[in-house]
Formats: sequence, structure tokens, C-alpha cells
Amino acid sequence: MSDAHTSSDEDDLYDEGDYYSQSADIESEATEADIEAYHFECVTPEDVDKLFATAVNDLTDKLILQEAGVARMLLHHFQWNCQEVVERYKKNPAQTLALARIRSITVSPDNNNAHFCQTCFQNLRSGEFRSLDCGHQFCADCWTAFLEVQIGQGRSTEIACMSQGCDILAPMEFVLQLIAPKSALLEARYLQFCRNDWIRTHPQLRFCPGRNCQAVIRVEQILAKRVKCSFCQTQFCCRCGGDYHAPADCETIKKWITKCADDSETANYISAHTKDCPMCHVCIEKNGGCNHMQCSGCKYDFCWMCLGDWKTHGSQYYECSRYKENPNIANESVNAQAREALKKYLFYFERWENHAKSLRLEEVMREKIQNRINQKVMAKEGTWIDWQYLLDAAALLAKCRYTLQYTYPYAYFLDPGPRKELFEYQQATLEAEIENLSWKLERAETTQRGELGNQMVIAEKRRSILLKDFLSP
Repeated sequence: MSDAHTSSDEDDLYDEGDYYSQSADIESEATEADIEAYHFECVTPEDVDKLFATAVNDLTDKLILQEAGVARMLLHHFQWNCQEVVERYKKNPAQTLALARIRSITVSPDNNNAHFCQTCFQNLRSGEFRSLDCGHQFCADCWTAFLEVQIGQGRSTEIACMSQGCDILAPMEFVLQLIAPKSALLEARYLQFCRNDWIRTHPQLRFCPGRNCQAVIRVEQILAKRVKCSFCQTQFCCRCGGDYHAPADCETIKKWITKCADDSETANYISAHTKDCPMCHVCIEKNGGCNHMQCSGCKYDFCWMCLGDWKTHGSQYYECSRYKENPNIANESVNAQAREALKKYLFYFERWENHAKSLRLEEVMREKIQNRINQKVMAKEGTWIDWQYLLDAAALLAKCRYTLQYTYPYAYFLDPGPRKELFEYQQATLEAEIENLSWKLERAETTQRGELGNQMVIAEKRRSILLKDFLSP
């Protein structure tokens, strides 16, 4: 067992004059634009339908098209870029329609009067046949059965002509004319599949990945920025749809998650791993978010990550969070290189996992703070507003630690050099301020409000500086 404790030596991490000068600098820059700011709106499926209908009507008017279905298919193919469609169509209508697989410039319409369905091998009246603009004719019953199978397999906007080798697409109006009289459920599924396909190709729309959430995110440009669905409260990266991962980009975090999955047994070991007190060697399990540990037996203060003496840890934090590359590893054997690669991965993964665990523990602490505030308010020891700063500090701590967690995948894949050295320095200073904030918040009963407020400002400033220098657009 252990508690995340600290001593008065913690205050020696800062020179008093420097501490308050930093606070003043931070406050003076409070009006700067937030590097993570991102304008978006959450819309319903009905709103999306209106957006698409407006775009179709606009294009129909601009090109004087008789069929809205043609305009819709053109927009879908060219990713809803109305200007591009107009320019292409005015320059070469036939080629534009052919590119969108609406009409063929190589196949002539079938004017055969012998109405024989090549699917069911029946001779039928001319009114019982249907065809796309390619002219390949099949009976309505065969078309309907074909469409039912295609929709059952999840296809909608990519349903093509039944004729072998023909890639002309079936317009929505053509499909609905055949399936709507047969099944309202099938019609609803088809329309939903169409909407989903249109959203996927639209450059300003993104599905909310929340469980059973039907909301759609609308933005000016899809970037790797944090968005929060106003319907289900899910937070995610707008570009990749996964957990928000600044400062790591989508490709980096994808590689990291894949590697962690490949090394799942190693990850499970580290997740459940305990450590021994470096002084008395008693087994210790981390039970708080702060990395500053105090052994409950011998009262030794140490760092959970590197097991170093916490009294001298402030000046060594940069070394604690930086992996020391072996400069001669290229000359070592293949086995030695493999061991070094594993050692490097474990170094970064342990810190990644540690901050994830700290986030979970600090969420428990936040609930305790909420309960303590309620007790104080009930005891008339101030109003809820008087104690709100504690919840603000807990929210900021979670925000900063979340960013810090994702700095480790970023650092793992970052090539050695001056840029990595700068990143590791900023990462280390951010980590130091977060641990200070965590410690002060865990001891909010004895921490002065002003002291906690100053620490909040400094921690957020460190986070903002790191993101400003390393966050990809």
C-alpha cells in the first residue's frame, strides 16, 4: 500500500520570484487563441437530409437538369463539390456523366423488340421491363429480387446494372420505384444506407462514433481536432474517429495502438505490475494519480516511474521521462537490437499506461471532492460556488494528464535530433507541473486556493506551449 505524498521540499522546485513571474506571463497571454479550438456543430439525420436536398437543388438549377437524381449522383461522385461538377459538366457533359457512371458513352440503348428477360428467361410485355441509361433490359421482378439482395448486403449508391460487365449505377428513384411497393422496411434501410454513403463522401461531415448515436458532426474542414457530440457526449478525433490523441497525429496513434495490441501480454503484465519500495523493498501498489509516492512503511518519498529519491527529483525530471538511446546499438547483434527495441517500447508503454491509470484514479478522486463539497455546503461552510475551484482544478488536471499520456506515443515514433530533444524537454516540464497540480489537489484541505490556482495556470500554460509547438494541423 502507498499514498501519493510529498514534502515541503516540493516547493523548492521553483524559485519564488520565478514562480510568480511565470504566473504573470501566463495570465497576460490568456487571451491568445486556443490551439485546440475547433468550430463544429452536431446535426441530426433530418438536418443532413435537408443539407443534401439543398445541394441537389442548387446544382439542378445551375445546370438546368431535368432529373434531381442525376444531380445527386454527380455530387456524390465528386464528393459534393458543386463547383467542380459545374465546371466539368459545362466543359464536357457526356464525359462527366460517364465518370459518375450515370450514362455510358460506349453502349447504345437496347431497342430490341423481342422482350426476353435474360435472367428469368421469360418473354414478357414491354411494360414489364426496366433498364438504366445503359439500355440493358430486365423484367421488373428480376430487378426487384436483385435489388433486395444488394440492399441486404448493405449496398446502396454503388448498386450497378445487372448486365455482366456494365458498371452504370442505379439512381435512387429507380430503386425506390421497384422496392417501395414491396417493403417499407427495405425502403427505409436503403435510404439509410444512401445517407450513410453520402455522409462518408462529404468533406464536411463526420459520423459520431458514440454507441447507438445517430448524430453527425458538421465542420468547415475535417481535421485531427477534438469534438464532443452534444447528443451522446462522446469525445473523439474528427479525422480518424478514435480517441482524441493530441499531440500525436492519426497515423502515429494508429501505429501505436497496433503495436500495443501485438504486445498485449506485455501490456497486461505492466498493467498489473507492482513495484518494491527502493528503501525497504516492501511491495507497493499505486493507489493515487500522483507519481510522487510515499512508502507507508518507511515513509520514503520516491518517484513511481524511475524509483528515484523525490527530494532531488525536481532537477532530474527531464531524465526520468526521456528514453536514453544506445548510441552503439547499430553495431550490436540482431538479438541485442531486438532486446533494445523491446526495452524502448516498454519504457514508453509503461508511462503511457501509468498516465491512463492515473486518469482513472483521479476520476475517483474527483467524485470524492464532489462529495466533500456537498458536505461542506450542507454544513454551511461556504456555498457551492465557493468550492467550485476544486472541481475546476480536477477537470484541468484530467485535461493536462490526457494530453501528457498521448505525448509518449508521439515521442516513441519521433526521430532522434534537436526536435525530439525540445519535445522531451517540454514533455518533462509539463509532467512536472501536472504532478505538482495532482499533489496539491489531493491535499486540497491544506492547499491554499491561490496556490492551487497558480498551479492550474502554470500547468495549462505548459500544455498549451507543447501543443502549439508540436500539434499537427
